[in-house]
Amino acid sequence: MVAVVSLGLTASAEQTTPRAEAAKLKNPVASNAASLATGQQLYQKYCRFCHGTTGRGDSPTAPKTMKPSNIVDDTWDRGSSDGEIFVVIQEGAGPDYKMKGLKGKVTDQDTWHLVNYVRSLAGATK
Repeated sequence: MVAVVSLGLTASAEQTTPRAEAAKLKNPVASNAASLATGQQLYQKYCRFCHGTTGRGDSPTAPKTMKPSNIVDDTWDRGSSDGEIFVVIQEGAGPDYKMKGLKGKVTDQDTWHLVNYVRSLAGATK
């Protein structure tokens, strides 16, 4: 799954953090109302244009050359741990998915808020 999150602009990106290392990252931000609200605002700004309002990857505004991931389904191709989602948001998902990462655009803390929000989207559709 996770194409979390920007995300998806047009530049190709290659994840540089190994998946095993990413899986070990622990989310230091509690998934509470304040975190989800911040994550939702960030998602609206950076992610919904490709992943859609509900996270299904079905936004009509996504570039035609991209296939944004459905981030609310049961299959998370790039890892389903908070750390793996964090790394995809930061570093992007490429080259086939062409999702540009948000590193340098959002703080680590805001990325964790996005992780919490993406998780809440997945829970809302089950």
